[in-house]
Amino acid sequence: MRFMALALGQARQALAEGEFPVGCVIAAPDKVVADGRRRRSAELLGGECEHAEMIALRRLEQACGKKVTPGDLTVYVTLEPCLMCFGAILIHGIRRIVYAYEDVMGGGTGCDPAGLPPLYNPPPEIVRGVMRGESVGLFKAFFENEGNLYLRDTLLCRHALGQS
Repeated sequence: MRFMALALGQARQALAEGEFPVGCVIAAPDKVVADGRRRRSAELLGGECEHAEMIALRRLEQACGKKVTPGDLTVYVTLEPCLMCFGAILIHGIRRIVYAYEDVMGGGTGCDPAGLPPLYNPPPEIVRGVMRGESVGLFKAFFENEGNLYLRDTLLCRHALGQS
């Protein structure tokens, strides 16, 4: 819960900056080793590689290099990783993903591990729904703001706005 609370803090900062409210923390068993939040979501072109997980993974590489064992790390993220982020997490050798809110439109953790090429194996442990309500609240706030056009009128938007 502690690390997910920190990921939610990153998501709140993203929301305050007018960005899609996704936050990510990569943690060793007892400390944060990298974090990130969504960037450039309001841009029409060029922002789709600036997901919170990708930013956190770049920071992990820069800060830690070979000083950490990837299998000992856990990714905490406020929205289920998309296929791009899911693949990047696996390629980095991180084998545990904890997320708050399911991405009904583009979540990548539902991939059948048996169908993945060897580069992406073994499959990670996935923990779903940790602090989900707090995350849903951030997405509702984002989509309720008519100035936020990112993913407006999508399945994810409708799903978030339909949550109680």
